[in-house]
Order: sequence, then structure tokens, then C-alpha cells
Amino acid sequence: MDGGGAEGELTAQETALYDRQIRVWGVDAQKRLSKAHVLVCGMNGTTIEFCKNIVLAGVGSLSLIDDHMVTEDDLNANFLIPPDGSIYGGRSRAEVCCESLKDFNPMVRVSVEKGDPSLIDGEFLEKFDIVVVSGASLKTKLFINENCRKRSKRIAFYAIDCKDSCGEIFVDLQKHSYVQKKPGGETAQQELTYPSLQEAISVRWNNLPKKTAKLYFAMRVLENYELSEGRSPGETTLSDTAAVLSRRKDMCDKMSLSESQIPTALMERLLAAGKKEHPPVCAILGGILGQEVIKSISCKGDPIKNFFYFDAADGKGVMEDIPPPPPTAN
Repeated sequence: MDGGGAEGELTAQETALYDRQIRVWGVDAQKRLSKAHVLVCGMNGTTIEFCKNIVLAGVGSLSLIDDHMVTEDDLNANFLIPPDGSIYGGRSRAEVCCESLKDFNPMVRVSVEKGDPSLIDGEFLEKFDIVVVSGASLKTKLFINENCRKRSKRIAFYAIDCKDSCGEIFVDLQKHSYVQKKPGGETAQQELTYPSLQEAISVRWNNLPKKTAKLYFAMRVLENYELSEGRSPGETTLSDTAAVLSRRKDMCDKMSLSESQIPTALMERLLAAGKKEHPPVCAILGGILGQEVIKSISCKGDPIKNFFYFDAADGKGVMEDIPPPPPTAN
């Protein structure tokens, strides 16, 4: 959403229901939130935490895309799916999650959109202010991010993934203006320009700070291997360790980075994770994403620019500002 004022007034029912959060971020922010339209592609343990948070916060509408049929494996991290096969049997993840989310806040419009995210029509995205993608291939994430950038209005794009005890969030707000609160209560208008996902992952590794999160590099190796082998996210396992480590060496050689920056133990953890999500990590990532989306919609508070990493091994969350590669000389 742009930085203009929010139109329309909150109803008496909305004002009463959202009284506590209005006291935190103000009436204008709540009005913006109530007019915002969010699309989530991929229903898993991480995105359902996010969906729960923004539905409770009072987003205008939430649309879900995930045609995959619910399986028992989904019950491990997705608390929106009842542990009763007679309820979820033969139904898609989006359908079951949609039904559950409506109970959290009847004032929010929650609906299901059918289709393959990798084939989303650009005009379809015009309906939304926020697009969140999870569990998708790199090719699909790049495709959706590019289409968001081609629209006539600004559409904020987020990609979020949980690999057992590790997680990554990517943010592209394009050109984002917001109010920054300074010590002493004073405020200042700020503006940030974000690179696309393609630009952010095209930066040569030897041009990045030495303290760049090891997870940034490890995730690039994994997605590069999956893309080249035609694998869906999570299909690469420990049996592929030798091939993945060989890919790590090739990429490090090409990017002039020491392989020690991508520990073998970390790569093995990501491979062992497969499609498994660790619920406590899902809650952390989903909570942070919810907070970031509310910042984007309300245009208040410093947003993440442009990657966030969490690793339960040390319990730390790290933000990484990965700039676009410098323009090539003619």
C-alpha cells in the first residue's frame, strides 16, 4: 500500500474489537490494515502462524492458494488442520485452513483461490497489496516477485521458508516510505529502495561482508541444486549430500568465497530437514512476518531490509541487507 492516508472510517464494532491494538499503532494504521488485501501461496506451519496473526489483527481480506490435498504429515506443524481424517480427508490445505481461520475473526474475509502459484496471472495480483510465498521453488518465487514488480501499483512481496530448526524471510517492498520513530518521541519520514529477489541473490559472495549469515549462503546452495535438478523444495535429502557439497564447492569457487563460510554440518541439517518444520520456529517466523506486514501496510516502523534468518541452534535472529549487484560498465 502507498504512503497516502487511509480512506473510510472504522465501524463501531471494529473500533471496539481492535481497541487494544489501536492504542498501540493508532487509528490510521488500523484503517489501513482493514483495507489491505493479502495473498498467501502455500499453507504450512509457518504461513498459518502468519495468517493467524494478521486475521486477529484485522486485515481486510486474506486469500489462500494451496491445492495440495491434506496428508497426515501436515498435522505435524499445521495446527489449523483438525487431527480427524473424516474432516480433512479429500480436501485441500487451503480449504481446511480457510475454514479454521474464519473462526479466529469473523470480521475478516478469508477465501480460497484455486490454481498453481507458478502460473499466476499478473493481472490476478492487482487485487492484492501483500503477496506471501512459501514452500515454492526458486523459479516460482522469482516469477511471482517479478510479476508483483510489473504491476501498476506497489505490491509488497515476501518469501518465507522453515527448514526444521532454521528459517529465512525475504522482503521486497520496492520503494517504501514510512515513519521512523526516534528516541525522544520525534518522528521522521524515511524511504528505502529494495532490490528484487533476482537482484539480491545475484550479488557476488565475495562482495558481501565477512559476517554475512552462513544461512544466506547455505540456502542459496540448496535452492540452486534443487533448481538444476528439477527438485521441489524439501525433496533433496541426506542421500544427496555428496552432490550438494560438490555444488557448494563449485559456487564458492565461482564466487571467490571460502567453503568454511558454509559449514558441512549446516548443509547436512538443511538436507536432513526435508519438508519438516519445527513448530516453535514456525511460530517465531510467522510472528516476525506478521509484524513486518503490519509495518508495511501501516507505513510505521523500520522494516526488515531485506533478509531475516533464524537458527534455533543458537537462538539468534539476524537481519541481512543484501544490496543489488553494481551496474555493469558498458
